[in-house]
Amino acid sequence: MRTTESLRIRLEKLADPQHYLFSTGDFSVLFPQKTPTALMVMLGRAVKNGSLERVCRGYYIYPRTAYPKDLLLFHLAARMRADYFCYLSLETVLSENGIISQIPLGCITLMTSGRSGVISCGRFGRIEFTHTKKTPASIGHLLTYDFRYGLWRASTELALSDLRMTGREKLYEFI
Repeated sequence: MRTTESLRIRLEKLADPQHYLFSTGDFSVLFPQKTPTALMVMLGRAVKNGSLERVCRGYYIYPRTAYPKDLLLFHLAARMRADYFCYLSLETVLSENGIISQIPLGCITLMTSGRSGVISCGRFGRIEFTHTKKTPASIGHLLTYDFRYGLWRASTELALSDLRMTGREKLYEFI
């Protein structure tokens, strides 16, 4: 059996609306006999034939699964920064709470103990991570866990503080 066919069969069994996002590391576990180069060739072929869709570097979705398209960026951010303190904040929280009139389309903003950066996710949008030195112990009372997104969420008070700390409050019209 061809490797791409084997990949498709495994994805058919594994993928569902809660498990539709796969990392390169997930595939290396599924195919331990493959070298890193052979694994990347296999994934490239799978993208080319439509078995997988690349979201961003190192992450793929299985497009035949009915996944929650509106939650993809949130789930991806949670996976990407699973080893760091990370929470939704800034424009994402302020827009959802009606504090700023601008609605960030196709972009989510998070604070993280990891490195700052913007991750382009092609047609899916982008994820913006901003570094913070704040610790869970110092702001835990201002966070709630959002099970739908799989991420911690800042209170309005904390999101406004983060916006001021980053110097971005001048960019927005407050309601």
